[in-house]
Amino acid sequence: MLALLFPGQGAQTDGFLHNLPTHQTARATLDEASHVLDIDVLTLDTPDALRSTVAVQTALTIAGVAIARALAAEGLAPQISAGLSVGAYPAAVSCGAVQFDDALKMVRRRAELMETAYPSGYGLAAVSGLTEHQLERLAQQHADETGQRVYIGNVNAPRQIVMAGANAALDTFIERALAAGARKATRLAVSVPSHCELLAQATDELIAYARKVPFQTPQSTYVGNRGGRPLYTADAIRDDLATNMRYTVRWFDALTVMQEMGARVLIEAPPGQVLTDITREYFPQTTTLAASTFTEFDRLVATATRRLKTG
Repeated sequence: MLALLFPGQGAQTDGFLHNLPTHQTARATLDEASHVLDIDVLTLDTPDALRSTVAVQTALTIAGVAIARALAAEGLAPQISAGLSVGAYPAAVSCGAVQFDDALKMVRRRAELMETAYPSGYGLAAVSGLTEHQLERLAQQHADETGQRVYIGNVNAPRQIVMAGANAALDTFIERALAAGARKATRLAVSVPSHCELLAQATDELIAYARKVPFQTPQSTYVGNRGGRPLYTADAIRDDLATNMRYTVRWFDALTVMQEMGARVLIEAPPGQVLTDITREYFPQTTTLAASTFTEFDRLVATATRRLKTG
């Protein structure tokens, strides 16, 4: 069984849209996105553009749909789609729950709301080596002693967790986490406090927007962010997309349920390979392929096809 994984904000790299496969379907997706948004989307992956939350989230959605369509055109349509944070949007397109143009407009609205709510001074930090329980306790201690709140944003793996908050709070919390035994704690290239209650008002506005967006029953399985579980109805997927910026992303739960459902080959959409690295560490029996590490798209297709036949 094939699953497609779609990365979230922080995975972006300069020029990643330009580095998509020269597959006809991928190129057509870029053209479609440019028409829908009334811009040249190849301007979204420059170093200057990638300072914008709107540009990053929009470009990640485009890249995810482009690779999903190119793979499907070569006979590699997934049985399962899942995305981390904004990656949930191309995942919803991949499984047929929402049309690409509607997803593009909705993700642009999402990013605008996030950027407007916190134009500067906030972000994310990744902490490795401590559990969710340990970090919850440290966050409470931090709030009690400094008055600064930080929040658990993503549980990517049992000891790979992303914290959200104000820059000053995150910087001092990093010191606390390292002193408490964290193996590594670093800031991410994200300028908004994703997946915490700081985005409650923005979420309410996106929920209102999403009511007007047409969703359909998915044609294949979609695994959600908030619960890390399969969602089978249009309304459930709409709610997951509209609310995931407010709630903790349960990515490791999503990975686990994909294994339980029988996913044996996973392909990570561009850019990067963070989701691939997590999967390989915790589920080594699974074949996980990062599309961005293949210099030739045909080789990715051949490798995935062979592994599906032998797995």
